[in-house]
Amino acid sequence: MIQKFSIGDIVVMKKPHPCGASTWEVDRIGADIGMECSGCGRRLVMPRSQVEKRAKEVRSDSIRD
Repeated sequence: MIQKFSIGDIVVMKKPHPCGASTWEVDRIGADIGMECSGCGRRLVMPRSQVEKRAKEVRSDSIRD
């Protein structure tokens, strides 16, 4: 299933990041999705297909509001 992502969306991943947080904020969209960890601030870029497989939930709210 193809998911729609927008900048500022919160993605909840199936497995947590080593810092303990499992939520990421989307900051770049394209063939790759750029995300920032809500726990430690680490940034990473993953192919859209991997994000779709690893995501448990996509929320439309931003943690920085």
